[in-house]
Amino acid sequence: MAPAWWPVFLGSLLIAPRVSDPSRLIAALRVLALLTLLFALAFWVGSHVAWLLAVIIGFNLFFSPLVPLTDALANTWQKQITMDYGRVRLWGSIAFVIGSALTGKLVSLFDYRAILLMLSLGVASMLLGMLLKPSVMPHGESRQQQGAGLTAWLTLVRQSWRFLACVCLLQGAHAAYYGFSAIYWQQAGYSASAVGYLWSLGVVAEVVIFALSKKVFRRFSARDLLLLSAVCGLIRWGLMGWTTALPGLLLAQILHCGTFTVCHLAAMRYIAARQGSEVIRLQAVYSAVAMGGSIAIMTVFAGFLYQHLHQGVFWVMALLTIPALIIRPKAVAT
Repeated sequence: MAPAWWPVFLGSLLIAPRVSDPSRLIAALRVLALLTLLFALAFWVGSHVAWLLAVIIGFNLFFSPLVPLTDALANTWQKQITMDYGRVRLWGSIAFVIGSALTGKLVSLFDYRAILLMLSLGVASMLLGMLLKPSVMPHGESRQQQGAGLTAWLTLVRQSWRFLACVCLLQGAHAAYYGFSAIYWQQAGYSASAVGYLWSLGVVAEVVIFALSKKVFRRFSARDLLLLSAVCGLIRWGLMGWTTALPGLLLAQILHCGTFTVCHLAAMRYIAARQGSEVIRLQAVYSAVAMGGSIAIMTVFAGFLYQHLHQGVFWVMALLTIPALIIRPKAVAT
């Protein structure tokens, strides 16, 4: 299935940065959402392996840019209307929980086609939402009409390598949790439902922090938030490697709001300090590399480590957070 995943990176890194003018973000999102819907509906046409592979590639290619572009739109609106990003983003987490639970229930009642139905309805709903005209349109500037050539990319990486390395380490450290925590906890004697509750607790903590982020972290810089996230990661992954006792797991799951949510808020704050097309380019790199590539690569290593070290894999994840304490960006470029 490897060929089906490279479009995720190509979509984020090649398609998203082509939108260099923030005023064109909504039009680009509408086109990408329409193309994504067409490929979602194509899943219903056939079940041959070659057909499914082609559909998955097309779906990933056009869906993946939607993530950095919607965040770029949010960052643009944060500047224009001082939008509270956390209160908007929390609905994504809530929708994820509701959608996962509803899809699981429908699959148990019917069959796999319930997944296709939810996918098609979800993407169609997203497109309909994007077709609505917002009360405030994102503004572009004439000076934003600049190329996104190799020089621009090299400059971006040179200026932001500390930030990118930091978020890659902090987000990549979630690989063992995403891939093996459920297996680990069930082997420790927890039921599947208990594991589900533990995962839900993490999402609840995530939603709470998103809701309160503007008040709680008003005086925090991106550098401060990255420090807080790294400390939470050191504690959380260390706890998961040390104990499977329920109190320890409850604390570890509550700390999801620190390891994931605070890190993501730090990234949004850092990226929002950029200007124009730089926001979109950096958002694209963050989405593809930190939120995708680092987790994918670390999942491969985590599988090997879990096989040989078992719970020791979480200690390795804890070690990943230590360099992040040191290489945090010294200041947010403005």
